[in-house]
Amino acid sequence: MFLFDGPERAAMTVLLAHGAGAPMDSVSMTAAAKALAEAGFRVARFEFDYMAARRSGGRLPPPRAEKLNPQYLAAVDALGARGPLIIGGKSMGGRVASMVADALFAQGRICGLLCLGYPFHPPGKSEQLRTAHLADLKTPALIVQGTRDEFGSLEEVATYRLSPLIEMLWLEDGDHDLKPRKRISGFSTADHLGTMAATAFAWAGRRAAAL
Repeated sequence: MFLFDGPERAAMTVLLAHGAGAPMDSVSMTAAAKALAEAGFRVARFEFDYMAARRSGGRLPPPRAEKLNPQYLAAVDALGARGPLIIGGKSMGGRVASMVADALFAQGRICGLLCLGYPFHPPGKSEQLRTAHLADLKTPALIVQGTRDEFGSLEEVATYRLSPLIEMLWLEDGDHDLKPRKRISGFSTADHLGTMAATAFAWAGRRAAAL
């Protein structure tokens, strides 16, 4: 059920769900997991049922994000992490995690939320915001976003009402996979993933220490 990266006895664990269209072992998910593991996390990746079904030939479309909430909660239960746990994911996976985070945080089961490329709105549909629940989020969160992400750019997100518990890490010229154009930005994808992972580990350490 899970793909693991990082030391088994790591001080902190991060649970990641995939985006709407790519599995847990996609190139971008694997690269992000490896970077987080190298920073010191124990990383666990899992798939929602519709994506797992595609491995046996099914082509189920992704359901509405909120329909996946029970599956995310089931993954937290199945993981049974010891020590501080961060939940999150890539794109839609991070969105689902953000919808279940407050209940888990109130129960003392997680210490934070990590979203990699949050889908603030569908591409080209900036009026269809997915931010209502983020305005009053009570879980400490770190959202890592590329400045040119078509699901929510730096200029767009600056106008949104977000909880003061949400910290933003902006990666210069990054797209929805956090990839920059090196000739334009001077940064490589590895540079941005390293920055993401180091920032996330330091942030998570502060959250765990506050428990």
